[in-house]
Amino acid sequence: MAEPMRIRAQASDGKVVVRVLMSHEMESGQRRDAAGERIPAWFIQEVTATLNGTPVMRAQWGPSVSKNPFLQFTIKGGKAGDLLAISWVDNRGDTRTDKTFVR
Repeated sequence: MAEPMRIRAQASDGKVVVRVLMSHEMESGQRRDAAGERIPAWFIQEVTATLNGTPVMRAQWGPSVSKNPFLQFTIKGGKAGDLLAISWVDNRGDTRTDKTFVR
């Protein structure tokens, strides 16, 4: 399983700024190894975020996203103490979910 995501969620003026650093290799399927064999594609396909169990963001990604992707977005109406959960699913079916409280 992948390493935990680094999630920072900061509330200010009725908004929450969320910053997420995900640990994932994100292979495009275009590169070749030292033997000349194609490295199979392996990338995050979907990222979702929930605030106190309510979906607030969904993104669909493809193979052109960089290794260890960084994501930043803003949520209206959040406040300190809310529970934020970030989840991803990759094209191999692997998943990861991490949670944090808004500060």
